[in-house]
Amino acid sequence: MNLDTQSLQPIINFIWTVADDVLINKYLENQYQDVILPMTVLRRLDLALEPTKDQVLKTHKEFKSKIDNLLGLLTSKEHGSGLAFYNTSPYTMKKLLDDPKNIDSNFEDYLNGFSENVQDIISKFKFRNQLETLENGGITFSLIEKFCNPKVELRPEKISPMAMGYMFEDLIRRFNEKTNAAAGRHFTPREIIELMTHLVYLPVKEQIQNGTFLVYDPCAGSGAMLTQSKKYATNPDGEIKSKATFHLYGQENTGEMYATCKSDMLLKNEDPDKIKFGSTLSEYGFDPNLKFNFMLTNPPYGTSWKQDIENLNVGTGKKVEINDRRFNLPIKNFKGELEEKCLTSRSNDGQLMFMLHMLSKMKDPKDGGSRIASVHNGSALFTGDAGSGESGIRQYILENDLLECIIQLPNDMFYNTGIATYIWILSNVKEDKRKGKVQLINASSKKFYKKRRKPLGSKRNELDTNHILDVQNMYIDFEENEYSKIFNNEDFGFYQITTQQPLKLAITNCKEKIKNGKGAYLEDLLNVAGFNIEEIADFFGDDIHLDFNKSIIDFSNHLGVKKEGFINKTLRDVLSVFTETNSDAKPVFKNINDYKKHKTQPEKRVENTKYIIDKDLKDSENVPLKENIDVYFAREVLPFAENAWYDKKKMKIGYEIPFNKYFYKYEALRPLEEIAKDIFSLEEQTDNLLQEIVE
Repeated sequence: MNLDTQSLQPIINFIWTVADDVLINKYLENQYQDVILPMTVLRRLDLALEPTKDQVLKTHKEFKSKIDNLLGLLTSKEHGSGLAFYNTSPYTMKKLLDDPKNIDSNFEDYLNGFSENVQDIISKFKFRNQLETLENGGITFSLIEKFCNPKVELRPEKISPMAMGYMFEDLIRRFNEKTNAAAGRHFTPREIIELMTHLVYLPVKEQIQNGTFLVYDPCAGSGAMLTQSKKYATNPDGEIKSKATFHLYGQENTGEMYATCKSDMLLKNEDPDKIKFGSTLSEYGFDPNLKFNFMLTNPPYGTSWKQDIENLNVGTGKKVEINDRRFNLPIKNFKGELEEKCLTSRSNDGQLMFMLHMLSKMKDPKDGGSRIASVHNGSALFTGDAGSGESGIRQYILENDLLECIIQLPNDMFYNTGIATYIWILSNVKEDKRKGKVQLINASSKKFYKKRRKPLGSKRNELDTNHILDVQNMYIDFEENEYSKIFNNEDFGFYQITTQQPLKLAITNCKEKIKNGKGAYLEDLLNVAGFNIEEIADFFGDDIHLDFNKSIIDFSNHLGVKKEGFINKTLRDVLSVFTETNSDAKPVFKNINDYKKHKTQPEKRVENTKYIIDKDLKDSENVPLKENIDVYFAREVLPFAENAWYDKKKMKIGYEIPFNKYFYKYEALRPLEEIAKDIFSLEEQTDNLLQEIVE
């Protein structure tokens, strides 16, 4: 079921007021979150430890001088907290309020009492940097008192990790909007997570009833995708009802989000060491050989990964050479041969690099394979020309038959953007009916969402349970309808060919050009050639001469010149001054001898290498992989450019997924009479309005 976010608003609103009530005049607005966010997490941990506080203190006092490592005892159910963390300080947040005079030193003692895994959370929040400001401002007591208010209900049994993730990210959104920062980079709406988990797990429901499975999010954020996916798979009242063991792995490079994610893993008794800090692309925190059964993520899109490139780059100068097996992969060239290429996207958008990273973490199909759900914006579908890194990544995915489905979501689903977003579903263990196929589902129409009663940032739309089921069923049914289309993998591929056309020059208006100053430009050439401007003017006049090659020969005969070198070079240079491009002219040959041969054997097709290329007419054509290039060229190019050609040695293969093209619906324009009627009606209203103003 969808998370009831409305019930959380009173808690979020109360926490939000703490900043204005306590931190005002002591902190700048853009610093509020440095205090509020860690205090929210610490209070949640504090409440989780409250019931076992006396037991932990008793065990610590009894064994601290006898055993060096007390972790096992202090986290055990019998002697300790029964959780993966503990606090050996005599204080809880409530007890700190009993001694207002010493609250600053006691609060520091309280923080120091947490176990090492919580110390890491405090460190990533950089919370100790705030203690001096809190003390100097005399606001430590007020701050803790506010968070101990019953209105701040953060107990794990009351607020799930999913709800906590929502609360935390809503606070971040509010802080960012208040300071005009980029909001919601980490936030994925809970109904989108629900849809992703359904699509990842349901197709392999029978295969995951027992055993051990690894779930991974390389951009973990608050960890909601990880915890929610496990909850969905193991819910005894849910659709899967799996009794298998699921281990959750994640990595996050934003300190506050990492700290939140790790704190909720502690509260859920998940292994906190399976959550790593750092950039997944250049500081991957796990064994490179570790593979995962399921991966779900919402990577940052439109975000720079320049620092990762610098960390990974072993090239020199501007050449990027990443010596990393995740990104060096074999793809086919235009000859059909496999070539290993370093596939890197543009430095200002690294979303597809996370995709490559996840593909490298897929288990071998012999070991059950892997399934992936990843959210992307539209650029992942089509950005990048043939031969680019983005196109190469799509090529690798499709040539290896890894893409099952792409689902377009409604706009205005995310807190920080209203742009179109898409869920990619990938697998290396496709069902037989899906092999060699890709399903596209258009879930962007009003049929698949409802308007929110009140927008949250840019989020104006949401999915309910029925919407999720509608999309889920279309995916499972794997049938074509108005909203679902099925294609072959190669339908998205094309050969990119570069078309060239010969230069076509006509000699025109010689006398006019000489009169307008062209003569001065020719002075040196004419001295070498041994003739003068008047000869050119008299010979060509102001007529149009459409065969430049013939004009060179005719004029050389007029001069009595027999040297081929002179004809090819000097005369060409001289006469080119008096030319203009003309589509009706004859193609210009590189060599006069080739032109003469063509004149004597006109039935032979001229090799394109014998023509001078018109650089202004250079163009490219995308030929579908399924088509014969020569047949396509004869049909689509030659009727409009009879002398055109393409270089068969310089072709490239490209892949793109033009989603909107497949679901485009033509809407007829309104009749002119109807538009005119509306215009006249508006004019009439305006006239009446002006008359009222004048009167």
